[in-house]
Amino acid sequence: MKKCLFLSILALGGLVLLSAQTAAEMENLLNTQSVTYAQAVRFVLQAADAATIANPAEAFRFAQEKKWLPKGVSPETPARLDGISLLFMNAFAIKGGLLYSFFKNPHYAYREMVYRRAIQGRVDPHMAVSGYQLIFITNRLLESNE
Repeated sequence: MKKCLFLSILALGGLVLLSAQTAAEMENLLNTQSVTYAQAVRFVLQAADAATIANPAEAFRFAQEKKWLPKGVSPETPARLDGISLLFMNAFAIKGGLLYSFFKNPHYAYREMVYRRAIQGRVDPHMAVSGYQLIFITNRLLESNE
C-alpha cells in the first residue's frame, strides 16, 4: 500500500514538473520576436503528436529527413511563414488543395494555411514568425482538428 502511494505521489510530481516546463516554454515562445526553425519544429511536432523529441536539434533533423522543411534552412535560421506552413501541413497530415497535392512546396502550403484561416491578418509568406504567431497558428489547427 505504501509503495502504491509513493508511486502515485511520484507520478503526480512528474506531471507538475512537465506542466511547469510547458508553461516556461510557452512563456519563452511568447517573448520571442523571431523563432528559429529548430524551436518551431520541436513545438509543432509535440503539438501534432508527430514525434516526442525533446532536443530541438534532433527534432529539426527528424523534420528535415522527412522533407517537412524548405530546402537550405538550418536550425538557427529564422523561421518564415511559408516554411512553417509546410511544416504544419506535414506534421498535422493536412491533405491540402489541388496545387499543394501536386507540388508540396512552401508557397502552396502557405496559401493552403491562409485558405484554412490558420494564418490571418496582413502577412507575407517571407515574414519571420514570432512565438505568438507560432502558438496562434498551432491553436487554430488544433481547434479545427477537433
